[in-house]
Amino acid sequence: MRSVHIGGRRLLAVSAAFAAAALVLAGCSGSNNSSGGSGGTLTIGTTDKITSIDPAGSYDNGSFAVMNQVYPFLLNSPYGSPDVKPDIAASATFTSPTEYTVKLKPNLKFANGHSLTSEDVKFTFDRQLKINDPNGPASLLGNLDSVSTPDTTTAVFKLKVPNDQTFPQVLSSPAGPIVDHQVFSADKVTPDNTIVKGHPFAGQYDITSYDFNNLIAYKANPNYQGLLGKPATDKVNVKYYAESSNLKLDIQKGAIDVAFRSLSATDIQSLGSDKNVKVVKGPGGEIRYIVWNFNTQPYGATTPQADAKKALAVRQAAADLVDRATIAKQVYKDTYTPLYSYVPQGLTGATTVLKDLYGDGNGGPSLDKAKAALQAAGVTTPVSLNLQYNPDHYGPSSGDEYALVKEQLENGGLFKVNLQSTEWVQYSKDRVKDLYPAYQLGWFPDYSDADNYLSPFFSKDNFLANHYDNPEVQQLITQQLGTTDKAARTQLIEQIQAKVGADLSTLPLLQGAQVAVVGKNVNGADKTLDPSFKFRYAALSKG
Repeated sequence: MRSVHIGGRRLLAVSAAFAAAALVLAGCSGSNNSSGGSGGTLTIGTTDKITSIDPAGSYDNGSFAVMNQVYPFLLNSPYGSPDVKPDIAASATFTSPTEYTVKLKPNLKFANGHSLTSEDVKFTFDRQLKINDPNGPASLLGNLDSVSTPDTTTAVFKLKVPNDQTFPQVLSSPAGPIVDHQVFSADKVTPDNTIVKGHPFAGQYDITSYDFNNLIAYKANPNYQGLLGKPATDKVNVKYYAESSNLKLDIQKGAIDVAFRSLSATDIQSLGSDKNVKVVKGPGGEIRYIVWNFNTQPYGATTPQADAKKALAVRQAAADLVDRATIAKQVYKDTYTPLYSYVPQGLTGATTVLKDLYGDGNGGPSLDKAKAALQAAGVTTPVSLNLQYNPDHYGPSSGDEYALVKEQLENGGLFKVNLQSTEWVQYSKDRVKDLYPAYQLGWFPDYSDADNYLSPFFSKDNFLANHYDNPEVQQLITQQLGTTDKAARTQLIEQIQAKVGADLSTLPLLQGAQVAVVGKNVNGADKTLDPSFKFRYAALSKG
């Protein structure tokens, strides 16, 4: 999202993805009546930061968490399922291999009273592609050629690659929130204050007060006519924290009702024995990884010592030295598990290619293999490596995580790591400007499909902007997107992981679970943490 967290280009050959969180169901109300929420106010705390609430201007978990509450989607994941169904659409289907036709429900309206028609749908996707913000999700729409509107309730998406098996999911992703053409700019990112003032929302909630990265107040939107039904709670306040320690204190003393992203593993462990709160866990698609910039890494293409063979050896040696199990246990108290490939375990097509290729062959590190890789390429040691991490976006344990990564890489004297950190607002800008030779990112899936972990990273002009370019990988990505036979598609996904594993464009480290801490009287949290990876406030209630 995501980093989470988190645009790229899905042009013809690719798709892309980002960050998102977890899905929820109303705890006290199963009603599908969308006339408004039930009474009461619920307060949620988070350390996630917002970049922009314009869907064209951000691709990170903190921003998408807001979008999920207020914007409508053509298709969405029903509570408890990773699969998508029509949301504000009445129907959505392939009407030809390259045409996906969506029919809207009649009489849709935004919270400001404006009608929501196919004109808004076309405007939404046209502006995403035109603005193409480097931190936005336009990469997800790389397979979209054009959108036509035969009438006010029909939108036809013309695709470049036929039978795109991920396109319905893309419409539920960060590229999919439908916006009001009377409020948003057609060719530039619209400021948050302009958006909030215009109330161009047709999701479950409207925003009544907005203090950027401090406090947001939501109120149930009576105009919502979508799949998810009315909110269980009429009013929701979201408080943004600079320090996770304060987030922990407030959930302990009942100052907030829900703490979601991100408490430290130590705090979660501690809160597990606190009788006043409940720790709720669910399956997670989050991954944590190191990005290699192929231009600026040691021996990268634009460095004075440019040498592709030596650059690969540096990446291989790092892969031989990292000890994922130790990081998971020492830093994250096993709330994360080691990740040995690019598609996380649990998704169709996931492999353990990195366990086979690097380290001791069983998931552990190997100093001897790292030495051999560097010596074979003629690399002089120690290799000087600038490694950047972010202290505020991926949770408070990032500092401990990367201190341990530094220690592991420096084992045996093969690397000399210069470890630095930057706050997220600046970090998200700097990383796409070739300022970081190697750096931390996290990813929260936009939808539950292996492609969401492949296309965003390994397309030519990818979301990472790390100059990785393997035409064979790109061709395989294109092929799997249009392969309708499930077994054949799985084989292609496995092939992609094998080839990227040999190149080491990124170095996957960990796969995480979703964790929320809630007050004893809060219901619905157990429904929020499922494979849909969308955190919807409308599911939560007190009582």
